[in-house]
Amino acid sequence: MSTNASSFYNRKIYNEALAKRYGSPRSLDDYLLKAQIMDYEATRAQFEAYNSQWKAERPATGSIYWMLNSAWPNLHWNQFDHYLHPAGSYFGSKVGLRQEHVAYDYVRKCVWIINHSLDREGPRKIKVELIDLNGHVLGSEVTLSVRTRPNTAKNAGKLSIITKIKDVAFLRLILVDEKETVLSRNVYWLGTSVDKLDWENSTWYHTPVTEFPDLSALRKMQKAKLTLKLVKCISSNGTRVLKLENTSSVPAFFIRLHLVDEHGSDVNPVIWSDNYVTLWPKEKMLLTVSYPENKLGRVEMSGGNIKPSEISLLSGSYDS
Repeated sequence: MSTNASSFYNRKIYNEALAKRYGSPRSLDDYLLKAQIMDYEATRAQFEAYNSQWKAERPATGSIYWMLNSAWPNLHWNQFDHYLHPAGSYFGSKVGLRQEHVAYDYVRKCVWIINHSLDREGPRKIKVELIDLNGHVLGSEVTLSVRTRPNTAKNAGKLSIITKIKDVAFLRLILVDEKETVLSRNVYWLGTSVDKLDWENSTWYHTPVTEFPDLSALRKMQKAKLTLKLVKCISSNGTRVLKLENTSSVPAFFIRLHLVDEHGSDVNPVIWSDNYVTLWPKEKMLLTVSYPENKLGRVEMSGGNIKPSEISLLSGSYDS
């Protein structure tokens, strides 16, 4: 990633965390998937942590993410890669920076409601659910009732159901207004512990981790089955509306949608409303994708526990 005089000459620090958290990579594709998962987690956590504390007694004055895009091909540390692909880090940032948002605090095991707007306020509900890797509900659905005010962040309450995690589980937070309009949807994959940091031995570029949570069970999940259908074309701006549905009884973890043209080449630039998504059993989600109108091609679909597949944007649907 840099010259041999740099602290960032290799990926040793990064690779240790990847292998200990998610298991040693079994192939290049497996390594790349886990790198996107790690980067999604890290960037979302950075922005959510700052946003939850921006009104604290001793707030930070700002947050900077380095960097936006890569000047040359690399594997890490950008929101867009050299070829303009939006990375896992981009979508982690996008989730963490929603105007009205609900976030999980890994350390305090509580939920924060964050409002970046200047004029939105009123009653809100946070729908909370925890399921295991087989889709079984670990705790009854919990609904937290809160009120939000513009330009604020506050603690909405502690989650007692987190203690029911036995190995690895998925936590879903959905923020809705009084009309049940979804304002934010957020999914976490959690183990029974969090990273333990050795702050006393921090350097300017690294804080050692003495214990990593074991999330390797994610790669042993049952295969999920998805359908992806073209719902609507908006020819004025080259936007397609797609419906992604998990038709199986198990969660679909970290699903990536990737646009290619009729020859199989990447379509860039491309704008997705969301990506690298995790769906509950039987859950449906509408996504939009915008790209140059003259690029008619296919959407490739891959992820943590699905069989790679594709949909033609001309024919309209595909079942994995």
